[in-house]
Amino acid sequence: QNHLGIRSSMASRQPFTDTDTADEAVRATCDDATICKRFATSKGYWKDPYIQYFVRSVGERKAPEINRGYYARVQGVNFLLDAFLKKTQCNCQVINLGAGLDTTFWRLKDNNLMPQKFFEVDFPTIVSRKIHYIKTKPPLSKPIIETHSTDSLLLDAHNLDSDRYCIIGADLRNISDMEEKLKKFQLNTELPTLVLTECVLVYMTPSQSSGLIRWVAETFHTAMFINYEQANMCDRFGQVMIENLQRRQCMLAGVDTCQSLDLQKERFLRSGWEHASALDMITVYSMLPQVDVGRIERLEFLDEGELLQQLLQHYSISWATKDKLRLGKVLCFFLQLLDLIYA
Repeated sequence: QNHLGIRSSMASRQPFTDTDTADEAVRATCDDATICKRFATSKGYWKDPYIQYFVRSVGERKAPEINRGYYARVQGVNFLLDAFLKKTQCNCQVINLGAGLDTTFWRLKDNNLMPQKFFEVDFPTIVSRKIHYIKTKPPLSKPIIETHSTDSLLLDAHNLDSDRYCIIGADLRNISDMEEKLKKFQLNTELPTLVLTECVLVYMTPSQSSGLIRWVAETFHTAMFINYEQANMCDRFGQVMIENLQRRQCMLAGVDTCQSLDLQKERFLRSGWEHASALDMITVYSMLPQVDVGRIERLEFLDEGELLQQLLQHYSISWATKDKLRLGKVLCFFLQLLDLIYA
């Protein structure tokens, strides 16, 4: 079978298709993100003692703008995620869709912010790589074993399932297959649930991503959805970003939803969510704790800030909530959260 779970023989399907090429290019973005995070952490932008086990070497130098952009992304997403975990007192579950080689599970365990269960879903080929790293690196496997109550945990080529951490190989465009696998590994639809996507929905068509967003809204009565991806893509800078990705066979099938922050909010409000907010990353960057921002800005000299500004203007964090358990509107408003914690 190939990565989409379709039986692969010359008689039953066409040889290598455009979809295969596009999917392969999307999978390559997983490595790009991990390599960039590895470099930024090696420079001291933030601490991640686990990413070294997924990328052997620090690799070639990345521009300071890229490092600051990743810093804003990691801090902004972590801030919302941690706020949800604290608000629910960790009596919740997290589903990271298109998680790649992300290290959030280990960070949450170290910080005593573990949800009841942490799920990850990605292409089977990426999942099998991640599972291989976990199996062969004790600093990755030990925390999973420590949070598991029995002697044996499920581990095969495309799935890992323990009491608190689960990795599933599936295609996000096939919602029924993904849902079946999640439920097989004890997804609890009664628990408050946070779903996270980072540069994932933009590679799906608008109808595929809205189907996924609607599925989350209909499946969980109390939920939060955090989405990080491109925004304000209708200007010349956005066009250059699209062309650069196209040269690598990477098609942004969902770029139409990334034209504005309003469209990012609307995609949730049209799909069963009660509240939705969106901020571009230049706003997020300006709202992060300024003492730490000052620290990271001293790590590397920036010639001039124009490119950083343009980069940050073309990415966003949007989030949506539905709150049957009435966890409180504090989940809905990033501004209130920041005022609360950083006042």
